[in-house]
Parts: sequence; structure tokens; C-alpha cells
Amino acid sequence: MPASRLSRTPLPGIGFRYDLTTREQRQLSVVAHRDGGRTLSAYQADDPDACALSLKLSSGEAAYLIDALMPSHHSPNLLHTTDLGLVAERIEIPGVSHWNGRLLGETHMRTETGASIVAVLRRAEAIPSPTPDFRLAGGDTVIVIGTREGVEAAATILGRE
Repeated sequence: MPASRLSRTPLPGIGFRYDLTTREQRQLSVVAHRDGGRTLSAYQADDPDACALSLKLSSGEAAYLIDALMPSHHSPNLLHTTDLGLVAERIEIPGVSHWNGRLLGETHMRTETGASIVAVLRRAEAIPSPTPDFRLAGGDTVIVIGTREGVEAAATILGRE
């Protein structure tokens, strides 16, 4: 059976297109948009120029799909674990989140979960050690550290609509 192949093509002003030919000679493509979104396309087996499926994914949805495609023992959102039982994880705040536009201190994160938000990633900027008066925004990715249970509770709080 032939090997799979991946090629990358720059798309000026858009991002990059990745074309994958699988071992079974099926054609897939992913357009990686500059805003973090992805367009995933699969082509018909009998006509590799005919698109059978096209999905537009937000950056968060693309991250979830990446998590699903990775081996179960590894999650790209999981940044680090220690022998002390602490984990650091990325959590995206949805655009429709209850916390969009609210102050970090209003979450009562540390009090409610024991977990701490140690940084916020916004677009191409990293904000380390955000203070309680830091205003959250939908699409922010927060870096949370705490116990597994505390981080999961933080994800539940931050996912509130």
C-alpha cells in the first residue's frame, strides 16, 4: 500500500492549505486560517476533485478536534502535570460566555475551585499573572493551574453561558 503524503501551500492573506493523501489514496485538505479557524474538506474516492464534505471550524472547535485525534494519554490543552497532583491546562472562554466582558475577580475562581488563572492568551498577546480587575473576553484562552478536580471545576465555571 502506498505511503500517505502531506503537502503545504501558502495562501497569501488567508493562511496555509494542507493536503493529505492517505494510504488508501483518499484526499483531505485543511485550510488553516490566520484567525485560528480551520476548514476541513474531504473529497470523493472516485473523483478527488469533487468535495464530498466541507466543515468550517472555529479555533476552539479545531482545538477540540485535535484533542480527539491525539492519543488518549495526551491532550494539547494539558500543559503540564506534576508528581504533586497539580496540572496546568488551557481553557478557552466561549464568545457567548457569561464572563465575556466581566472582571476576572468576579469568577471567584480560586475561592470556588482552588485553581488559579496564571495567564491569559488573547490573539497574539500573553498576559501573565492577570489581576482581579482584568476584563475577560470571549475567545480568550486562560492558563489554569490546580488539582485535576479544581481545573475541571474552573472549566465548568468558565464555560457558563
